[in-house]
Amino acid sequence: MINQLKLIRNIGQFDSMTAGADTRLAQLTLIYAENGRGKTTLSAIARSLSIGDPLPILERRRLGASHAPHVVLDCGGTSGPVIFDNGSWNQPVSNIAVFDDAFIDTNVYSGLAVGAGHRQNLHELILGARSVTLGKELQTLVDKIEEHSRKLREKAAVVSVDLRGTLSVDEFCALQQSPNVEEQLLTAERKLAAARESDPIRSQGPFETLDLPAFDINAVETLLARNLAALDAAAARQVQEHVSKYALGAESWISKGMQFLGAGRACPFCAQGIGSSDVIPHYQAYFGAEYSALKLETARAQTTFEQAHAGDVPASFERAVRVLVERRQFWSRFADVPEVALDTAAIGREWRSVRETILELLKQKQAAPLDRIVVPAKLQTAAAKYAEHRTRVAELNASLTKANEVIMLVKEQAASGNIAALTADISRLKVSRARHEAATAALCDDYLLAKRAKLAAEEQRDAVKEALTQYRTTAFPGFQQAINDYLQRFNAGFRLGRVTATNTRGGPTCSYDVLINSIPIAVAGGSPAAGEPAFKNTLSAGDRNTLALAFFFASLDQDPALANKVVVIDDPVSSLDEHRTLTTVQEMRRLAMRAKQLVLLSHSKGFLCKVWEGADRKARAGLQVARQATGSTIAVWNVDQDAISEQDRRHALLREYARSGGGNNREVARGIRSLLEAYLRAACPEHFPPETLLGSFREKCSQRLSAGDPILSSERAEELRNITEYANRFHHDTNPAWETETISDGELNGYVQRALRFIAP
Repeated sequence: MINQLKLIRNIGQFDSMTAGADTRLAQLTLIYAENGRGKTTLSAIARSLSIGDPLPILERRRLGASHAPHVVLDCGGTSGPVIFDNGSWNQPVSNIAVFDDAFIDTNVYSGLAVGAGHRQNLHELILGARSVTLGKELQTLVDKIEEHSRKLREKAAVVSVDLRGTLSVDEFCALQQSPNVEEQLLTAERKLAAARESDPIRSQGPFETLDLPAFDINAVETLLARNLAALDAAAARQVQEHVSKYALGAESWISKGMQFLGAGRACPFCAQGIGSSDVIPHYQAYFGAEYSALKLETARAQTTFEQAHAGDVPASFERAVRVLVERRQFWSRFADVPEVALDTAAIGREWRSVRETILELLKQKQAAPLDRIVVPAKLQTAAAKYAEHRTRVAELNASLTKANEVIMLVKEQAASGNIAALTADISRLKVSRARHEAATAALCDDYLLAKRAKLAAEEQRDAVKEALTQYRTTAFPGFQQAINDYLQRFNAGFRLGRVTATNTRGGPTCSYDVLINSIPIAVAGGSPAAGEPAFKNTLSAGDRNTLALAFFFASLDQDPALANKVVVIDDPVSSLDEHRTLTTVQEMRRLAMRAKQLVLLSHSKGFLCKVWEGADRKARAGLQVARQATGSTIAVWNVDQDAISEQDRRHALLREYARSGGGNNREVARGIRSLLEAYLRAACPEHFPPETLLGSFREKCSQRLSAGDPILSSERAEELRNITEYANRFHHDTNPAWETETISDGELNGYVQRALRFIAP
């Protein structure tokens, strides 16, 4: 609430106004000023304070003033005086709404035209404080999204094409990490290689298994340990002792010799008889059929062994391994195939060692079949090592067999492989692998984090947009109804239709129709064709001012903080007809009860007096802007004194003349007709509207009396005629010599008495 105007210096007509420090404003403050005295300057000060903009004050700097504008106000709810100095206010006071020419020029029309800016500002006016809050929130989010977009572009730029290939940044960063991407990539590369070499693959054979002959040490050991079970131990010992006396091979020599022993049992060497020899029976038992069979078995075992372990086994094995290695080198480019890691030299050495040792042992057994030959530990060790080699070969063979199944699949895939598709798969897998490398993953994480922040802001923006849209949906129909309610109260001959919001490239705007006789006149973008009905040629100055005032009042109705608002209104009845002034007075009284404070400025004393008469005596104050030398000052205004109307003064003048004969008799004579006209305008408004002449009214009374539907009784009609006939003598329109007409005091007093009785209740 504005309590005092303590100082206004160097603004408009105010040179250095300090008288306001002695006057206080009230909840309803009426300020009267003649045109050009400074009331518009006061509303400009209020506007500057309400929006915190120094321009409304600076552009009214007093001409010729040597110092800058300076204002000091006492406002409730502020921390000390509110001061405008050095081109700015020391503290904001935003709870002020101002209706003045600037409001009209900004929100409604300029001159005779409604422009795009008017309709945009009207859009904001209609939506009010809630919209402003949502609009600011929306703009904040839009700015935030723009900042997010800028950061997002920066973070996207570092995720270069070299990293992501043909993928967009979003597609690249969205790639999911595969736990076996290396395996997938290897498989894809092999498939591509196979597809490119389908002909060599088709002609290349699978793996062949390796053959490495086994050594049956157990069988050899069993053979070497055999002897003749039926042979007499004493005879065997005697033969062996005898044989042992000779060189190695004696047993074989003797065995062969026994084959040549004749029937006469003569020695084949000396032909002497040996029948009496004690050893010959032992020889015959020793070298009998079982001996021959054992020897034959030993010979066969040796032959079989030599065949199984022919001297070219290591070379053949080495050749087979070499073929495997070469084939593996080929197939390893297309599939996982087992390593061929065999030490063929070691295998050859172990094989030769075991083979030679066994052959030597078999030869010994062949030479002495009945000797039990023990397999040496060296042979056991060598055989065990060789067996390990054979185990590894068997395992390799099993792996090669499985690998052949994979090779068959490779052959099938190579025959049907799509090189383009496989190339694309490899590219995708490489990009996927690159996406989740540590350095690149950090870049993508930054990008995705920024993207999520932007999406969150966009969701908030959309929610605010939706809230704003919903608010618009209800606000505009409600505002249209409020406008039309005020237009009806102001007795306007037009209404508004189709008040709608529209989004344009220049921002949200408002359009509406002016309905005159139910015919819509569009107030929207574009200029009407010449000669067509438009805002400028269908509404009078009073209509346009009434529309602006209706807009202002409707916007206040939409303001939930109206009870805490200071409302300043400058000349609301400018260009208004008399029949709209009364409703304006009533709305001002009603507004004064709803707002925190109403400061009403006008050049019309009559208008202000009518507002004053119906206001709360304890909550009203009257000020006037008066001339002071070459400038203006503010003083207390005795509204009660100026509230006496012309009708009241005429009535008092005639009463005083009738009572005492006092006053100017010519002024009294001229006042009779005016007194009657004012009375009839109030008593018979439908029959005696403004501008109606008493002669016409009397004629209408006669006609209605003859028709049986009287306005006045015959007696009153006749009395009115008689009084008017006398009063017309003192008016220029009914008597050219009205200024020199002779006045008789007795006659005048009689007609004054009759006029007073005529208007008496």
